[in-house]
Amino acid sequence: MTMIREELAQRIADAALLRGTFTLRSGRTSHYYLDKYLFSTQPDILAALGQMFAEKIPQGVTRLAGAELGGIPLVSATAIASGLPCVFIRNQKKDYGTSKLVEGTLEASDRVVILEDVATTGGQVLEAANVISESGAEVVKIIATIDRMEGARENVEAAGYVFDALFTVTDLGIEQDQ
Repeated sequence: MTMIREELAQRIADAALLRGTFTLRSGRTSHYYLDKYLFSTQPDILAALGQMFAEKIPQGVTRLAGAELGGIPLVSATAIASGLPCVFIRNQKKDYGTSKLVEGTLEASDRVVILEDVATTGGQVLEAANVISESGAEVVKIIATIDRMEGARENVEAAGYVFDALFTVTDLGIEQDQ
């Protein structure tokens, strides 16, 4: 049985919402933190997210992408749900083995959807989009699990990409930082 959207939002909030004072990747301080690893390591949540992401993939997409580390379980679950192959984008090239920044097969002809965990300013997902674009592939859409509503949409769209999110912090019952 699949979870309805509201149930999934509540499950994510129950599993991953932490209260306190936190420094975000952007350097900003927040009174709450959404610990992506606390929701993306729960099989029921991950399976439901994979299905929700799969439903938002536009026609003609040939590959999914997820950035290290938080995007990997999301893109894997979505690949299983959608039947589309995926690639993993490293934060930096490893200095051994194949020394790749993109793990998996990415062709210049690919039309790619990037999946993101929690989007605050969009900085990390834009770095991943640049890696994909530099390979010659086309980024068709960027979909976040949760939009913190703190500039990610605006920054991603200003960079020329389509942005979507499964949930906003409001959907999870969180009041935005003032």
